[in-house]
Amino acid sequence: MLHVFTLLTNVYRIVERKMSGSVDSIITSQNYGRLQEMIKSILPPLTNEAHKGQAGRIGIVGGCLEVVDLSHVFCTGDAGSVIKSYSPELIVHPILDKKEGFNEIAAWMQRLHAIVIGPGLGRDPKILGVVRDIIGRAKSMNIPIVLDADGLALITEYPDIIKSYKKAILTPNAIEFARLYKALTDNPLSTENLVSNVTEVAYLMGHVTVVHKGKRDIISDGLRVLACDAEGSPRRCGGQGDVLSGSMGSFAYWSCVTSDFSDRHPMFDEFSPTMCAAYAACQFTKECNRLAFRKFHRSMTTSDMIEQIPLALSNVFN
Repeated sequence: MLHVFTLLTNVYRIVERKMSGSVDSIITSQNYGRLQEMIKSILPPLTNEAHKGQAGRIGIVGGCLEVVDLSHVFCTGDAGSVIKSYSPELIVHPILDKKEGFNEIAAWMQRLHAIVIGPGLGRDPKILGVVRDIIGRAKSMNIPIVLDADGLALITEYPDIIKSYKKAILTPNAIEFARLYKALTDNPLSTENLVSNVTEVAYLMGHVTVVHKGKRDIISDGLRVLACDAEGSPRRCGGQGDVLSGSMGSFAYWSCVTSDFSDRHPMFDEFSPTMCAAYAACQFTKECNRLAFRKFHRSMTTSDMIEQIPLALSNVFN
């Protein structure tokens, strides 16, 4: 498997006009090995002494699958049975649209290490009001928050909900990013300066981590930039972003824990835990995509990607 990480030599004129400092573009071929070491360092070791849930309890507001010890999915009542049918390992709470749903969700949230908001969520104003309360509770708990899909639509309309929360990760595709960029700058997006634009959005959002998904995933916290050029495939199937955001919730928890260790990898002095998590999740998802496409080509679905999770984990992290 070939990973190519290129030196980002773009001139960040747009961002530098708005910032007192400059953007640190420090991705080089020499750094590639150290970056790989950093993401490998965040995986919790497998040990017979560990107990269920110790490696991560992740909440999903909407519905998706990810790699973690325990997964709690908070969804609407009519979606519960469908989501539960995906896997017996999922702990499904069909309470998102209940009158006292937030109180029940808040009680469960005390057990969680990270939360992913957006996949399969929908745009119902009543539900989104509950989601705003969930975000507020997660921030008070100081746990990582990953926002994708309909969760990004909420943030595009009300950016202050998540602004300046350093443990937040936004994962827009090209269309979602263009909407967010226009909402923040009141300017149309110019694709000629994508790296600058991603960095600008991350800066304007108060240095949250932004992941612009594409053939090359651009990751920035408004000060630093990472680019993931790992091989994926030309096949874009529905649900692929859910694999990214779901796995990113797990990686974000692992990365935040690891970054607090006294013997943490020295690259954590250069990149935040959320940037490390985003970089790891992008590599992992592209590898799932590559492996599934190699096997199923045009007929590949996201379920085929999920089946490749064990091999993808091995390829990227071992």
